[in-house]
Amino acid sequence: MPRTAVPNHRTIISTVRSRWPWILAAIAVIVLAAMLAPQSDDTLAAGTGPPILPEATDAQQIQAAFAQLATLEVKGRAPKTGYDRELFGSSWTDNVSVELGRNGCDTRNDILRRDLVDITSRDRTRNCVVQSGTLRDLYTGSVIAFTRGPKTSDAVQIDHVVALSDAWQKGAQLLDAQTRADLANDPRNLQAVDGPTNQRKSDADASTWLPPLKNYRCTYVARQVEVKAAYRLWVTLAERDAMAGVLTECGAR
Repeated sequence: MPRTAVPNHRTIISTVRSRWPWILAAIAVIVLAAMLAPQSDDTLAAGTGPPILPEATDAQQIQAAFAQLATLEVKGRAPKTGYDRELFGSSWTDNVSVELGRNGCDTRNDILRRDLVDITSRDRTRNCVVQSGTLRDLYTGSVIAFTRGPKTSDAVQIDHVVALSDAWQKGAQLLDAQTRADLANDPRNLQAVDGPTNQRKSDADASTWLPPLKNYRCTYVARQVEVKAAYRLWVTLAERDAMAGVLTECGAR
């Protein structure tokens, strides 16, 4: 039988060199495919997934918020004297006359169930108590794994979009107790968010704090305007100007 010719090293090197552009192209395709491959659920749960970019607020909503802003009274901030969280009712009470009120679940769990995905609930709580889930945080764009527990629950906190202390200094002290409790538990004024970011916000208004994720600022300010209008709260001049600036950048005029 005739012997099969075995290519020597010079032939192999020459072949590789002639095909080198094709090899590089193939490597590039493989790398690009890996970069574009969807993240696994485990990656998202670990908080290393891509930033969450919320959908832009509808132009009509922005224009409505801009018009509603003009109806808010502009006054100076009243003293914080007398403020106490308990003046807005027991924390996360279900005894309120707003959406999700008196449904048998406390407000914190209502908002966790609204804002988290991949939720598990504690046994024998009628699916009320959220045990774990994943938050796609609208304030930062990050993905946060939530697990209920003394050392883990604070990773996800419920923010009052209009902070209660700010509300107190801008008209809430004139409201009756039930209306203040409604304000503190109104889903329009509540958002599950990254815990440290919520702590940094504290009781700031729009003139001194806005969500780090710029894509959400239009919606955030529009929600603040809606809440302040609903509960007849006023704004300071600096706050009104900051709100108007954000809404103008979003297309309002």
